[in-house]
Amino acid sequence: MFSKILIANRGEIAVRVIRTCKKLGIQTVAVYSEVDADSLHVKLADEAYLIGKPRVNESYLNIEKIIEVAKETKAEAIHPGYGLLSENSAFTRRCEEEGIVFIGPKADVIARMGSKIESRKTMAEAGVPVVPGISFPLADVEEAAKTALEIGYPIMLKASAGGGGIGMQVVHNEEELRKAFEGNQKRAASFFGDGAMYMEKYIENPRHIEIQILADKHGNCLYLWERECSIQRRHQKVVEEAPSSFLDEETRKKMGETAVQAAKHIGYTNAGTIEFLVDEQKNFYFLEMNTRLQVEHPVTEEITGLDLVEEQLRIAAGEALRYSQDEIKRDGHAIEVRIYAEDPKTFFPSPGTITVFETPNGEHVRNETAVTSGSAVTPFYDPMIAKLIVKGKNRQEAIQHMLHALDHYQVEGIKTNIPMLKEVLSHPEFQAGNTTTNFVNQYLTKTTAKK
Repeated sequence: MFSKILIANRGEIAVRVIRTCKKLGIQTVAVYSEVDADSLHVKLADEAYLIGKPRVNESYLNIEKIIEVAKETKAEAIHPGYGLLSENSAFTRRCEEEGIVFIGPKADVIARMGSKIESRKTMAEAGVPVVPGISFPLADVEEAAKTALEIGYPIMLKASAGGGGIGMQVVHNEEELRKAFEGNQKRAASFFGDGAMYMEKYIENPRHIEIQILADKHGNCLYLWERECSIQRRHQKVVEEAPSSFLDEETRKKMGETAVQAAKHIGYTNAGTIEFLVDEQKNFYFLEMNTRLQVEHPVTEEITGLDLVEEQLRIAAGEALRYSQDEIKRDGHAIEVRIYAEDPKTFFPSPGTITVFETPNGEHVRNETAVTSGSAVTPFYDPMIAKLIVKGKNRQEAIQHMLHALDHYQVEGIKTNIPMLKEVLSHPEFQAGNTTTNFVNQYLTKTTAKK
């Protein structure tokens, strides 16, 4: 096992990784920008180093500076968390060149799965079901219009690079396509440095269900069941749960085995997630692969009893998986909500100073955060300030635990999305398990989402 690692991230995920490292007796090195000097991850780490100004390209995305700190502190490995450099193949390659273990897959695997076009092609080769569509970049809007007619409207226009819904749009006819194509292409080029666009058939009222996998360096791979992440706004997840109330055991097993098949096909190692769209008939289609730890990993931990960060560290250190597939059990039901510093009426970020921050406690409640009363929420980073996770014996009990916990969550000084989360959890359709990706637009249109 490693004696010291550097965490190339900030906020609650950096705190999360530090917590597991302390449990395992591993020393931690934090990096921080000027605006994060007083952050919790800086205080909790054994060592902390300033790496630049607030903007991410001058700090948390500064590959050479982070590598320099890792070498100076003699960190044996780097944990990238999620976001930022976690799926940056150039960063992973630099770690490999410097003899620093990257706690994740190899650079070539990250690059292959980072392109939605390439990953789609690769999954089809592996025998994984993919949404009807194309596996090549569209040359221009004329080719897009021709291809859309061949696939049949409605279609989903998608950027090949990046994520978070950027460059993605549902298009119902040629007029909409022509309006959307250039704008989404420019947006993708601006955010990801790659304006390549492709398209797929739009699946009506799908579920967004993902399979967590672990794969070691000895050829072993297993799945840790599923998470349902269908409650989204602007293609960003806000509520996640495990297991899915929609899947039957046969479909659940088939999806898990398909995810393992996909991971083995690409020679994947460490923790990863295969994301699927699932239609009303329980047909499932590959959406993308996240080659990192997911924001919503705590719900999997709650139902399996595993520490996924610990498993990541053990795999990266060369250890074999300690469990067989039959030993991965499910216990109860877990739900996670993301607490954002944002206006619940517009979804726009709400930066400012948090004057009061009090989280609920109890045996059913888990808080993941790096903010306290007095913390500043700046416009430089993602507005997620915390995650709230609950567990119950079953889904209905978990929902009640979550509603009770949200009632006892206090944040003052900034606006948050807590009112929206309460509305989602209280809605009869959510409580009935009718959680398609259209839920927010379909059921909250006249309330929170459009006020």
